[in-house]
Amino acid sequence: MAHRMLGSPTEADDAVQESWLRLSRTGAGDVDNLAAWLTTVVGRVCLDMLRSRTIRREEPLESHGDESPAGGTDPEREAVLADSVGLALLVVLDTLTPTERLAFVLHDLFAVSFDDIAVVVGRSPAAARQLASRARRRVQAAPATPDADVSRQRRIVGAFLTAARGGDMATLLTLLDPDVVMRADETAARMGSTGESRGAEVVARFFAGRAQGALPADVDGAAGAVVAADGRTRLALSFIVVGDRILGIEVVADPEQLEELEVTLLG
Repeated sequence: MAHRMLGSPTEADDAVQESWLRLSRTGAGDVDNLAAWLTTVVGRVCLDMLRSRTIRREEPLESHGDESPAGGTDPEREAVLADSVGLALLVVLDTLTPTERLAFVLHDLFAVSFDDIAVVVGRSPAAARQLASRARRRVQAAPATPDADVSRQRRIVGAFLTAARGGDMATLLTLLDPDVVMRADETAARMGSTGESRGAEVVARFFAGRAQGALPADVDGAAGAVVAADGRTRLALSFIVVGDRILGIEVVADPEQLEELEVTLLG
């Protein structure tokens, strides 16, 4: 839940640790509904962390009405769709305000009631419903659905790797979406990457002259690249391709996470 709300394994771990410390101080024996208590505390900790990023400011709550199955939206279907998008969903979630993000994730992905969400965000249940409704519309409308054509993905990623190796900034900028987001796990960050980078200029400068040892590969069924040594994958890059541009890049170097990936080298 924390990972979905924050989009970062490291921050999610910090949020869970903080929640555990609060539970230790409170004492589980004094909590009537432990699951609900943990959901509330983790939600509040994540909300504080999102607000502290100061990337965007809270917007005033507007009344837009609510979508329901009767109104043409199937929450269960939307939750399955959102869950399947993966990194692309995280990119879209970053466009939401902290309270919208919390309401959407808790309700649409974890089926938390609006009464409980209201406690987390400090709003009324009706306001919490409106937050989730507005967030859902933005997720549905966002042009962040990955290209389903794997061959097309491979061409874009291949061109990106070639431009990166040659330090071709101009080509890199044409291949990256202006709002591209690159996320790296903690292990990759220790190897010289950055935890999170945003914007085509920043990401292009990071990759320019790099990727010399990167091999094209399919990573979990999508176009990507890997760096291998001694017959083992040391680094994996997954790309979110929308249209002719790369919207998201995820860098994984943690050995346990790498073992869970399905990697197929190309060519």
